[in-house]
Amino acid sequence: MSDKQRNLVIRAITGAFFVVLMVAGILYSCLSMTILFAIITGMTIWEYTGLINQSDKIIVNRFISTAAGVYLYLAFAGYCSGFVSSAAFIPYLLTIVYLFISELYTKNENAINDWAYTMLAQMYIALPLSMTNVLAFLGTNDGSTEYAPILPMSIFIFLWTNDTGAYCSGSLFGKHKLFPRISPGKSWEGSIGGSIFVIIAANLVYFLWASNLENNGTILSTMNITHWIGLGLVVVVFGTWGDLVESLFKRTLGIKDSGNILPGHGGMLDRFDSSLMAIPAATIYLYTITMF
Repeated sequence: MSDKQRNLVIRAITGAFFVVLMVAGILYSCLSMTILFAIITGMTIWEYTGLINQSDKIIVNRFISTAAGVYLYLAFAGYCSGFVSSAAFIPYLLTIVYLFISELYTKNENAINDWAYTMLAQMYIALPLSMTNVLAFLGTNDGSTEYAPILPMSIFIFLWTNDTGAYCSGSLFGKHKLFPRISPGKSWEGSIGGSIFVIIAANLVYFLWASNLENNGTILSTMNITHWIGLGLVVVVFGTWGDLVESLFKRTLGIKDSGNILPGHGGMLDRFDSSLMAIPAATIYLYTITMF
């Protein structure tokens, strides 16, 4: 077996394990989803802060930044599920204040850079991943909260479908570069092909799953097939931007992969780059359609 074939096998095995883990974590229960994404949040911020701290004259408190991000996710999970009140966010705010004040005592050369990269971990990673709770815990007509895994699960279904469709279409028909300065491997043909695949996936999600939830008293009751296709396209557009944002991040740091924790797939940022833009965009989209 050649090295290329071996790498392909490793990538396929890792990818399959990753998909099974994500599907099981989201669908099994609200607790398993909370644990899964709290771990993902922590691992991703830990990886990010490690990369940042390799840069000259930048020092980010790796442990406190990671702990703050994980706590923010857990606070959102508790609040969105109705388990805790909004007071749960106070310790997080105190931690952010600490991260600012602590810079007074570190004697680092460029405090503004340290603050900027510290807050970027929270805004770029912790907050978007926390929005999975907004998607998963839906209010009902009677004022209660219901765990609905279909929305966070569909985001990842659309992302995976887009990646597969874009790769296949780009490999076969790709001629016109989508964003050559940042990611020369992406093409317009691949992006269009991925969108078509996602439209098909949105139809399948609706007819095989979502249509059975139309009378559950949540936002799902108001979503028709057009809304689901719209959701899929939002995920495609912002997922692609998320991929490009992470590519720019890596180019800025001068690295190829964010890590090697996932054999054949790189690091946590490499694996979740698209979702960091797609999840908040999907949240905005879903709350927007409820206004009309």
